[in-house]
Amino acid sequence: MDHAVIEKFIIDQWMLIAVAVTSGLMLVWPMIAGARAKSGAMSTLAATQLINQKDAVVIDIRDQGEYAAGHILNAKNFPEKVFAERKNELEKLKSVPIILSCDNGQRAGAAAQKLRDMGFADVHVLQGGLNAWREAGLPVTK
Repeated sequence: MDHAVIEKFIIDQWMLIAVAVTSGLMLVWPMIAGARAKSGAMSTLAATQLINQKDAVVIDIRDQGEYAAGHILNAKNFPEKVFAERKNELEKLKSVPIILSCDNGQRAGAAAQKLRDMGFADVHVLQGGLNAWREAGLPVTK
């Protein structure tokens, strides 16, 4: 075989592999994106839009000391461990979208599931938590 023919064959094979990988990723991406949407994770931009357009309530699930050190403007403090004790207060918020916040978004996922189990339908987790909120230059208060 001619060297040029072999080289073209190799290039064609790599192109075929690239097309296969790309198409595979295109098939898998909607599942990945859907899982994120199902978890209710939301960016700071999406959160501010939800707050401004649909009067979403931000619930800070950190303990009182962490909340007192700084929190999102107008956020309500409901530490996750007192959800059951303060169920009546939480019930009043069932009709509005809820955005859960913690320091970095890690703890809020479990709290979101607890609220969903309590019958809350429109629950979101602030991706990156208070840290992301601060990095975006959004208002924080003590």
